[in-house]
Amino acid sequence: MRVRLKSVLTATAACALAWAIPAAAQTTPTEPPAVTVKDVDPALWVVKDEDTTVYLFGSVHLLKPGLGWFDDGVKTAFDSSDQLVLELVEPPAAEVQALFGKFAMDQQGKTLRSKMNDADRAVYEAAMGKLGIPAPAFDPLEPWAAGITLSVVAMQKSGFDPNSGVEKQLTAAAKVSNKPIAGLETMEFQLGLFDTLPEAEQITFLVETAKLIDEVASTTDKMVDMWAAAETESLGQLMNEGLTSRTLYDALLTKRNANWAKWIAARMAKPGVTFMAVGAGHLAGPTSVQNLLPAYGLSATRVAY
Repeated sequence: MRVRLKSVLTATAACALAWAIPAAAQTTPTEPPAVTVKDVDPALWVVKDEDTTVYLFGSVHLLKPGLGWFDDGVKTAFDSSDQLVLELVEPPAAEVQALFGKFAMDQQGKTLRSKMNDADRAVYEAAMGKLGIPAPAFDPLEPWAAGITLSVVAMQKSGFDPNSGVEKQLTAAAKVSNKPIAGLETMEFQLGLFDTLPEAEQITFLVETAKLIDEVASTTDKMVDMWAAAETESLGQLMNEGLTSRTLYDALLTKRNANWAKWIAARMAKPGVTFMAVGAGHLAGPTSVQNLLPAYGLSATRVAY
């Protein structure tokens, strides 16, 4: 399990966990007093027939302030759309916390650190110390939740902010323009994906995350740079090549991408324009959503802008 596997898991789960991380992990992102906006042009695709259009846009769930992506072709596509479709629609705060308690907390009362051997525990506690979090703070959590929360906190300390993420900005714009917002999945489904991982695999992920905690921000920066420059092939390789577990790869990417391709095919049977934003890793690599569309007689075309 390598740094890229950590990146894939973090990028996949941050959509749900950025809203659900426990209070002990909340941080105030570090950012400069004045933010200079940098214009970037991430990739955008379109699927069309006679009376239906679906725009496909790869999202990054946490971004640093100052990236000007919501303009030009992306804004034009969004403005022309009748609805916004995301991986999930953020539930009310009380529901978020209830789901976090159900899936991310150990239901047997066994502490996180008691599940580790001495060497792994030392690595984990060292990473917690680097982030300024008390060692017992995550003891109630399942290992997968602790690992992803560690990554999210490290990202926040480096200036990444869910409020600057693609979903937050698109949701706000949709509310202003009274566009309906729909979710392809639920938070319960997303958290359940991780909760069903074998405990041994969860612990391995947590420890690898702890070992590489200093690299979280730089790895995410690389991913964002590729996303911003529309380097989809490089992004797909970076995000997907570390998923050496076939079970994990299928659960996090292949099966979900297949579900979303099927959703698009069904949507094409109804007229209208949809702006669909899902994690950028789902729109890159050999099992991307676009590569699964030909099975339904559909094709996605890159939008030049």
